[in-house]
Amino acid sequence: MKETSGPHSRAGLLPGRPTEIVLLFLQAMGDQDLPGVLVSGLEGPHGICEDHIGDLQKHFTLVTLQEFLENNTRFGPKVQAVYIWGGKPAVTRELLQSLPSLKIIASAGAGLDHLDLKLIASCGVKVANTPQAVSSPTADMGMALLLAAARRVVEGHRLAIAPDTENFSTNWMGQEVTGATLGIIGMGSIGYKIAQRAKAFEMKILYHNRKRRKLEEEEAVGATYCESLDDLLRRSDFVLLAVSLTPQTQRLIGKRELNLMKPTAILVNVGRGLLVDQDALVQALQTGVIKGAALDVTHPEPLPRDHPLLKLENVTLTPHAGSATHQARRQMMENLVASILASLHGLPIPNEVRLNWDNSVA
Repeated sequence: MKETSGPHSRAGLLPGRPTEIVLLFLQAMGDQDLPGVLVSGLEGPHGICEDHIGDLQKHFTLVTLQEFLENNTRFGPKVQAVYIWGGKPAVTRELLQSLPSLKIIASAGAGLDHLDLKLIASCGVKVANTPQAVSSPTADMGMALLLAAARRVVEGHRLAIAPDTENFSTNWMGQEVTGATLGIIGMGSIGYKIAQRAKAFEMKILYHNRKRRKLEEEEAVGATYCESLDDLLRRSDFVLLAVSLTPQTQRLIGKRELNLMKPTAILVNVGRGLLVDQDALVQALQTGVIKGAALDVTHPEPLPRDHPLLKLENVTLTPHAGSATHQARRQMMENLVASILASLHGLPIPNEVRLNWDNSVA
């Protein structure tokens, strides 16, 4: 986007650069009354990132959910945006009805399954997320899990540090990644970046997606489109889920699909836990239907401490940490700020989520 010479030109406002946006309007409008933004909290495991609080307070008056619940008549009219971090605060019909000045819900991350988009749209409220900020770190996590499961990194670590280990068996082995076939389910931004990484490992790449990628995009990563999900499952050594959770994709991988996979195959999930029928997965892992699984996501999160997935040696689990890097989280915050400020000032909203006529995401 080219900047024009005018100091207050809207064309010169770049998504992801909230400081320039807010300074521009503070200068132009003399606005010292910062807009209210509802957040889950300022501390604790479900609060916003403490490192970001100072930056956010430069632009907004932060209202915690607890403050709002204790005095919603005071804070309700002042809140113009909801800042969702880690899926919180939950956006309910009751909350929407209590925020008469609400203009936008800005949600960190790419997933939208925690939001009732149809309900929000019916209230005339906009929605924005941060897909670009999470795609690279989540793709990194996908490859990290794939490699860890293939080479049994977690099992190897336990063996190496066990107090009773006296020697390492030469017959303790994992699976080769180089030259193996990777089946990617969901070839959006994250899936495509995983394909780029897998190409460097000389993997054969198959993918299944709602829409086929352009030919030049396929050729760039050496990916082959599988119109049939069953075909991908049968042919893949590794099956990686990077698809969004929708009513159509819930339990996309169940007993039938697991039985189609190779007995040497490994399932990797960086999407959402509900993409997989976990009971069927446990059975498949216990009975050798598939070789192993590596999961950054489960349902619920965390799993109950007595869940059978926690007891299986052929499972690698991480705590939904796909986007958990300092760099990604800061970019997410900056993107959310830019989207909120754009909405409040009537500008095009970076990363706005739009619905199609059938209520699917555009």
